[in-house]
Amino acid sequence: MRLNQVQTVIQNGKLSIEMELQEGNSPFCVVYCHGKAKLTTLPFYGETKVITHQGKVKRVKFDEDENF
Repeated sequence: MRLNQVQTVIQNGKLSIEMELQEGNSPFCVVYCHGKAKLTTLPFYGETKVITHQGKVKRVKFDEDENF
């Protein structure tokens, strides 16, 4: 799986996320829904779609390409 669980803390209405970045300068995305946060790195060429249904995150879809 590409999505990794991230530890979160909510205090005084603020969300705090503590994580170690392993990839250096590569782009990443954090998706948060109903008390759970998950982290994924974004592809170099492609699309990443967050699919929701009735106010909840249902899935994250990856569509990658490769330059010729």
